[in-house]
Amino acid sequence: MKKQSQFLQGHCIALIFPLLLVFAGCGQTTTIKEKTTAPKTDIHTAVVTGDAAVLKQHIAARSDLNTKDPIGGSSPLITACLFGKTELAKILIDAGADINFKNNDGSTPLHTAAFFCRPEIVQMLLAARADKTIKNKYGQTPAEIVSTPFAAVKSIYENMEKMLAPMGLKLDYTYIGKTRPQIAAMLNKP
Repeated sequence: MKKQSQFLQGHCIALIFPLLLVFAGCGQTTTIKEKTTAPKTDIHTAVVTGDAAVLKQHIAARSDLNTKDPIGGSSPLITACLFGKTELAKILIDAGADINFKNNDGSTPLHTAAFFCRPEIVQMLLAARADKTIKNKYGQTPAEIVSTPFAAVKSIYENMEKMLAPMGLKLDYTYIGKTRPQIAAMLNKP
């Protein structure tokens, strides 16, 4: 009788234990991680076209946020700075893109945002502690590239716009001429 009682007790425990596990799990949320794949649109195209949804898909898929474009070696963040895509620059900065990434000419996102007079992006990069002292291959810091009088560098802007116009770059020379000294002042603050 004692053996039968032990058997029944063991058998009941074997039946009750799984039920306890089921009830213990009631009310708890189980998350199933889905594998996110990168979208078909590459990350640089997403930035140039201003497609925040595709950029966020790249971030969710853990795409390389610092992948170099094949022409100038720019990162997606540098591309956002160049084309004035403030929202996308913020998304990239918040997602951990390298704020001191150097393209083929040694320019960083801060160099690019400064040169193209993107004050909001310059401010975001400074708030994220971008290094203001990095010099590009021409020996210039971000502050130095906007310290030259606009008239002396206007032809550079015109050439850049001509080259990148098919990708949507449009520059306002009056705005740039007025804003360069303001950007220089932002960058020269201690």
